[in-house]
Amino acid sequence: MVPSAERRVTIHRPAEQVYRFIASGDNQAAWRPGVVSVRLRSGTDGEPGAVYDQRVKAPFGRPVAADYEIVSATPNRELRFRAIAGPVRPEGSYVFEADGDSTTVTFALRCDLSGMARMMGPMVAKTMNAEVACLDNVKAILER
Repeated sequence: MVPSAERRVTIHRPAEQVYRFIASGDNQAAWRPGVVSVRLRSGTDGEPGAVYDQRVKAPFGRPVAADYEIVSATPNRELRFRAIAGPVRPEGSYVFEADGDSTTVTFALRCDLSGMARMMGPMVAKTMNAEVACLDNVKAILER
């Protein structure tokens, strides 16, 4: 089983504004309720090679490391990342499609689980579905 999730949302804001908001590590906790903290460790915020120290809420409220790295970025068009710490290490992408002053964003996650981690498949899938649903929070924040 390869857990995956995808969400597509149209946000009534220009692609540049939507891209900048999502790409910035500083904004993650504002729209992703599971994020405890994010700090740029190295590189340039939102650029390929940028590495972030991220802590997310784990079961029973303990923060757990979920550090990530920007793998590739094409401003206003595409942003790809991968988790580099934590018990589950998904890869994800945002694809931005501009249409005048609106932008359709597709947020996709997938995670290859191996060994004993395969038993966590249903729980990982549920968490990934909740994560991509947070794209609705970006829409609400940016359209205020």
